[in-house]
Amino acid sequence: MAEIDNKDLIEYLLRLGDSTLVLGQRLSEWCGHAPAIEEDIALTNTALDLIGQARQLLSYAGELEGSGRDEDALAFLRDELEFHNLTLTELDGGDFGRTVLRVLLFAAYQVVLWQALQRSTDARLAAIAEKSLKESRYHLRYGADWVVRLGDGTEESHRRMQAALEYLWSFTAELFDRDEVEARLAGVVPASDSLRSAWEGIVLPVLAEATLQVPTAAAYLSRGKYGIHSEALGPLLAEMQFLQRAYPGGNW
Repeated sequence: MAEIDNKDLIEYLLRLGDSTLVLGQRLSEWCGHAPAIEEDIALTNTALDLIGQARQLLSYAGELEGSGRDEDALAFLRDELEFHNLTLTELDGGDFGRTVLRVLLFAAYQVVLWQALQRSTDARLAAIAEKSLKESRYHLRYGADWVVRLGDGTEESHRRMQAALEYLWSFTAELFDRDEVEARLAGVVPASDSLRSAWEGIVLPVLAEATLQVPTAAAYLSRGKYGIHSEALGPLLAEMQFLQRAYPGGNW
């Protein structure tokens, strides 16, 4: 196997780390605002799990980079265009239904991704995947339970879940968009397009049980992992990074 360029692995780690960090920050917005205290705790714990995954991934990226940037610097001192998260993770949370639907869509993606990365030839990345898989399986069960309850619930909850699905679905194509970075990392990371079938095998039965109609695939492809973001990311980063930029030197 050809020698791996650290730049490619760093790029890949930033994509994973930024996605978990940004969604963790987005879910933390529900702290104190969820419809019941159990959901408040569940969403906060999910956010903490994702931020914990981000710490491992960004720390590893910083070590490979070797320029002195640690997890704090990568999380709090990069600008919007330097983030490589999937667009799905940065979108406004919307209502509780949209939130749990996004948890389902992203957790299913993480489950199939971590399963594949457990077989990575990079031992550090494989270890992160093994630890994170247990957390993502819990997130998946939580999201799926609520999607079914709300989708197959009242006329109003069904209507709102269908609207949420139609909004979020167009951003899922990016999850399976393979590029040259992944091609050069063959053997270390899975090709994103190889994960789609397993992801659909998890998500589609849940949506069917929730009586939701899967939207027709569109040609639109979001480009968040290339640093091209929606207008939602800037305000999220401004809030997340305020303390570190105002009082430099703090750590997690």
